[in-house]
Amino acid sequence: MKTVSLLGSTGSIGTQTLDVVEAFPDRFRVGVLAANRSWEALARQALKFRPDVVALGDPQFLPDLRQALIGSGIPIEAGEEGVLAVASRPEPDVVVSALVGVAGLKPTLAALQAGKPIALANKETLVVGGELVTGLARQKNCPLLPVDSEHSAIFQCLQGQPAGSLQRILLTASGGPFRLLPREELGAVTAEQALRHPTWSMGAKITIDSATLMNKGFEVLEAVHLFDVPADRIEVWVHPQSVIHSMVEFVDGSVLAQMGPPDMRTPIQYALGWPERLPRTWSALGLEACRHLTFEEPRTADFPCLSYAFEAGRIQGTMPAVLNAANEVAVARFLKHEIGFLDLPATIRACMDAHRAVSNPSLEDLEAADQEARERAGSLPAGIGGG
Repeated sequence: MKTVSLLGSTGSIGTQTLDVVEAFPDRFRVGVLAANRSWEALARQALKFRPDVVALGDPQFLPDLRQALIGSGIPIEAGEEGVLAVASRPEPDVVVSALVGVAGLKPTLAALQAGKPIALANKETLVVGGELVTGLARQKNCPLLPVDSEHSAIFQCLQGQPAGSLQRILLTASGGPFRLLPREELGAVTAEQALRHPTWSMGAKITIDSATLMNKGFEVLEAVHLFDVPADRIEVWVHPQSVIHSMVEFVDGSVLAQMGPPDMRTPIQYALGWPERLPRTWSALGLEACRHLTFEEPRTADFPCLSYAFEAGRIQGTMPAVLNAANEVAVARFLKHEIGFLDLPATIRACMDAHRAVSNPSLEDLEAADQEARERAGSLPAGIGGG
């Protein structure tokens, strides 16, 4: 029986993680549930799964949560300090890091400091603080178990392979909802259209990131840190069928691919059960889905966020933190209809151009770069990306 600490329990990854826990009641129990603002969903989860403690990042909703959990006997923590406290509890056997955005960095570091294996579903943790996170993981001898389908695929392909045998990582991308949309029509894209992903069921922010290819850019930066490879040994290929989740090429020219249905519960289950493989609970991959598998180069001229991520990966230091912060603010503004679709990459470009990267950054350096980019991204006018 593994005790699971779930940071970001009310989001898409969090709720699917609870599906896995529920499917294997003899293998997993919930020790911690933490969310940022969704106190009603958190209360429902707490009453169903009876964790040892819950945490709510935004303390303004603490009275509501307390009222909803009256008589349950479940302890409640609140605020950033509360989330950090539950992240570093000694009881859990694995911590699922699924908080959205850079908010996941400090709790992940706290869990690693406590010596806990991390099932990592928060891209921004490695995008912003990759050197800090991987360094602490090595120091504490804690595995980083990828939950993203692409990184789970790479992780699985590398199991049992000798050190030094990896030549190239081939990341696959669905291409998002606008893969075939002409450039001249991208300026009129609405948030509602961007939220209609053709393959995956995900949260709002990651769905917008998929539409701009920024999500794939983040995955490139994740792979750099997870698998200790430079960005120039990672390629991205658009694979609309989302059957092959990624591939690995070895020094002898052999290529291994991991395939499966587009269901996030499969990589979540693999991360929670690792190093074991648990029986299949979700949908199986039918060979009929493999009749026509296609690959195409990404349209980086029309979706430049992917190129910006590669650039940030080459520069390193604080530049990925700027990339991430500018994107978070731009996506939030786009979802509120304050800026247009083409303003998303333009905002990121402007913030990167204005930033002077700091090498080997401390956590304070990363936080300063993050704040600088947020302020700049929030003040840029609509229409800077044209249309």
